[in-house]
Amino acid sequence: MKLPAEIKNNPEINVPVEGIRGWKVGGPAGLVVFFEIAPGTVLPEHHHCFQWGIVIDGSIELTIGGETKVYRKGDSYVMPEGEPHSAVIRDGCLAMDYFSDPARY
Repeated sequence: MKLPAEIKNNPEINVPVEGIRGWKVGGPAGLVVFFEIAPGTVLPEHHHCFQWGIVIDGSIELTIGGETKVYRKGDSYVMPEGEPHSAVIRDGCLAMDYFSDPARY
């Protein structure tokens, strides 16, 4: 499960969690990041600006504001600004996420 080379021609972000890679495309109003997340990756609880995402392939188990749900290909999710969230990726995931802060990464 890999993103196309054309996506990877964009700047790669620095994610401090092993197993997560991302490439960004942005402008003054926000930032879009395409993520490749390896199987077995655990993203600890954190919070930040508004985030909206969609699963391109695979699945992701997200806990948002204390509620846990598995999102699969085609599912979208929202993290309101400041809402604590975490993730477990059991089988791998490709996702595209929009962040309202263009300087997020």
